Amino acid sequence: MDYRFKPISKNCAGTDKPLVPGTLCYSVLVERNGVQERLDFSEEGWTGLPEGGVGCWKSLVPEGARKQVSTTDPETLMSYFEAVFEDPNPQQAKISYVLALYLLQRRRLKLDGSVEKEGAEFLQLSGSRGEGPFEVRDQQLPQEEITELQSLLSNQITSEWNAA
Repeated sequence: MDYRFKPISKNCAGTDKPLVPGTLCYSVLVERNGVQERLDFSEEGWTGLPEGGVGCWKSLVPEGARKQVSTTDPETLMSYFEAVFEDPNPQQAKISYVLALYLLQRRRLKLDGSVEKEGAEFLQLSGSRGEGPFEVRDQQLPQEEITELQSLLSNQITSEWNAA
Protein backbone atom coordinates (compact mmCIF):
# COMPACT_ATOMS: atom_id res chain seq x y z
CA MET A 1 0.00 0.00 0.00
CA ASP A 2 1.32 3.45 -0.88
CA TYR A 3 1.06 6.17 1.72
CA ARG A 4 1.31 9.81 0.76
CA PHE A 5 1.81 12.38 3.42
CA LYS A 6 3.35 15.80 3.67
CA PRO A 7 6.94 16.53 4.69
CA ILE A 8 7.96 17.11 8.29
CA SER A 9 5.90 19.69 10.16
CA LYS A 10 7.33 22.93 11.43
CA ASN A 11 5.80 22.48 14.90
CA CYS A 12 5.58 19.60 17.37
CA ALA A 13 2.15 17.94 17.36
CA GLY A 14 2.36 17.51 21.16
CA THR A 15 3.63 20.90 22.34
CA ASP A 16 3.05 23.12 19.28
CA LYS A 17 6.61 24.43 19.74
CA PRO A 18 8.82 24.74 16.64
CA LEU A 19 10.83 21.65 15.67
CA VAL A 20 14.49 22.65 15.82
CA PRO A 21 16.78 21.52 12.97
CA GLY A 22 19.29 18.92 14.15
CA THR A 23 17.14 17.65 17.05
CA LEU A 24 15.49 14.24 17.36
CA CYS A 25 12.00 13.94 15.95
CA TYR A 26 9.40 11.19 16.25
CA SER A 27 7.14 10.95 13.21
CA VAL A 28 3.93 8.97 13.23
CA LEU A 29 1.49 7.91 10.54
CA VAL A 30 -2.01 8.03 12.04
CA GLU A 31 -5.23 6.90 10.41
CA ARG A 32 -8.32 8.89 11.36
CA ASN A 33 -11.67 8.36 9.64
CA GLY A 34 -9.96 6.53 6.78
CA VAL A 35 -7.45 9.34 6.16
CA GLN A 36 -3.73 8.99 6.81
CA GLU A 37 -2.03 11.92 8.50
CA ARG A 38 1.56 12.52 9.52
CA LEU A 39 2.29 13.89 12.99
CA ASP A 40 5.76 14.98 14.13
CA PHE A 41 6.84 15.21 17.76
CA SER A 42 9.89 16.65 19.53
CA GLU A 43 11.47 14.55 22.28
CA GLU A 44 9.68 16.78 24.79
CA GLY A 45 6.29 16.27 23.14
CA TRP A 46 6.60 12.50 22.52
CA THR A 47 4.41 10.40 24.84
CA GLY A 48 4.28 7.26 22.72
CA LEU A 49 2.33 6.05 19.72
CA PRO A 50 -1.00 7.94 19.57
CA GLU A 51 -4.34 6.23 19.11
CA GLY A 52 -4.82 5.18 15.49
CA GLY A 53 -1.07 5.03 14.91
CA VAL A 54 -0.12 2.89 11.93
CA GLY A 55 3.65 3.30 12.23
CA CYS A 56 6.35 5.56 13.59
CA TRP A 57 10.00 6.39 12.99
CA LYS A 58 12.74 8.53 14.50
CA SER A 59 14.88 10.98 12.58
CA LEU A 60 16.70 14.26 12.91
CA VAL A 61 14.84 17.43 11.97
CA PRO A 62 16.57 18.51 8.74
CA GLU A 63 17.93 21.97 8.06
CA GLY A 64 15.37 24.01 6.11
CA ALA A 65 12.66 21.45 6.79
CA ARG A 66 9.88 23.63 5.32
CA LYS A 67 11.68 23.94 2.00
CA GLN A 68 11.68 20.20 1.21
CA VAL A 69 8.81 20.22 -1.28
CA SER A 70 10.23 19.46 -4.68
CA THR A 71 8.31 20.94 -7.53
CA THR A 72 10.12 18.48 -9.77
CA ASP A 73 8.38 15.54 -8.10
CA PRO A 74 6.10 14.10 -10.80
CA GLU A 75 3.55 12.81 -8.27
CA THR A 76 3.14 16.22 -6.64
CA LEU A 77 2.81 17.84 -10.05
CA MET A 78 0.37 15.17 -11.26
CA SER A 79 -1.86 15.81 -8.23
CA TYR A 80 -1.69 19.53 -8.90
CA PHE A 81 -2.39 19.01 -12.62
CA GLU A 82 -5.50 16.94 -11.80
CA ALA A 83 -6.74 19.61 -9.38
CA VAL A 84 -6.26 22.37 -11.97
CA PHE A 85 -7.85 20.23 -14.68
CA GLU A 86 -10.93 19.44 -12.53
CA ASP A 87 -11.54 23.14 -11.93
CA PRO A 88 -11.35 24.61 -15.43
CA ASN A 89 -10.45 28.25 -15.33
CA PRO A 90 -9.37 30.20 -18.41
CA GLN A 91 -6.54 31.80 -16.43
CA GLN A 92 -5.20 28.34 -15.54
CA ALA A 93 -5.03 27.15 -19.17
CA LYS A 94 -1.39 28.15 -19.57
CA ILE A 95 -0.46 26.54 -16.24
CA SER A 96 -2.22 23.32 -17.30
CA TYR A 97 -0.27 23.35 -20.55
CA VAL A 98 3.11 23.88 -18.83
CA LEU A 99 2.30 21.15 -16.29
CA ALA A 100 1.31 18.81 -19.12
CA LEU A 101 4.59 19.45 -20.95
CA TYR A 102 6.60 18.72 -17.82
CA LEU A 103 4.61 15.58 -17.04
CA LEU A 104 5.06 14.39 -20.63
CA GLN A 105 8.84 14.81 -20.24
CA ARG A 106 8.76 12.80 -17.01
CA ARG A 107 6.59 10.13 -18.66
CA ARG A 108 3.91 10.65 -16.01
CA LEU A 109 1.53 11.65 -18.82
CA LYS A 110 1.46 10.17 -22.29
CA LEU A 111 0.31 11.76 -25.50
CA ASP A 112 -2.53 9.79 -27.03
CA GLY A 113 -3.01 12.17 -29.94
CA SER A 114 -4.38 15.58 -30.72
CA VAL A 115 -7.63 16.97 -31.98
CA GLU A 116 -8.63 20.30 -33.50
CA LYS A 117 -11.60 22.05 -31.94
CA GLU A 118 -12.84 25.56 -32.62
CA GLY A 119 -9.66 26.41 -34.55
CA ALA A 120 -7.29 25.31 -31.76
CA GLU A 121 -5.27 22.16 -31.25
CA PHE A 122 -5.84 20.14 -28.09
CA LEU A 123 -3.42 17.53 -26.75
CA GLN A 124 -5.13 14.29 -25.76
CA LEU A 125 -3.34 12.90 -22.71
CA SER A 126 -3.66 10.08 -20.22
CA GLY A 127 -1.80 9.33 -17.01
CA SER A 128 0.73 6.52 -16.88
CA ARG A 129 -1.36 4.97 -14.10
CA GLY A 130 -4.68 5.14 -15.92
CA GLU A 131 -5.71 8.69 -15.03
CA GLY A 132 -7.64 10.74 -17.52
CA PRO A 133 -8.34 11.20 -20.30
CA PHE A 134 -7.30 14.85 -20.35
CA GLU A 135 -7.53 17.39 -23.16
CA VAL A 136 -5.24 20.39 -22.84
CA ARG A 137 -5.17 23.22 -25.34
CA ASP A 138 -1.80 23.69 -27.04
CA GLN A 139 -0.93 27.24 -25.99
CA GLN A 140 1.91 27.71 -28.52
CA LEU A 141 3.96 29.58 -25.89
CA PRO A 142 7.44 30.99 -26.50
CA GLN A 143 10.21 29.47 -24.35
CA GLU A 144 10.55 32.67 -22.27
CA GLU A 145 6.91 32.50 -21.22
CA ILE A 146 7.18 28.78 -20.40
CA THR A 147 10.19 29.53 -18.16
CA GLU A 148 8.29 32.35 -16.44
CA LEU A 149 5.25 30.13 -15.87
CA GLN A 150 7.46 27.34 -14.50
CA SER A 151 8.83 29.75 -11.90
CA LEU A 152 5.33 30.97 -11.00
CA LEU A 153 4.12 27.40 -10.77
CA SER A 154 7.01 26.40 -8.51
CA ASN A 155 6.25 29.26 -6.10
CA GLN A 156 2.52 28.52 -6.17
CA ILE A 157 2.92 24.81 -5.40
CA THR A 158 5.49 25.42 -2.67
CA SER A 159 3.33 28.02 -0.90
CA GLU A 160 0.17 25.89 -1.14
CA TRP A 161 1.96 22.76 0.09
CA ASN A 162 3.59 24.58 3.01
CA ALA A 163 0.25 26.12 3.98
CA ALA A 164 -1.33 22.67 4.25
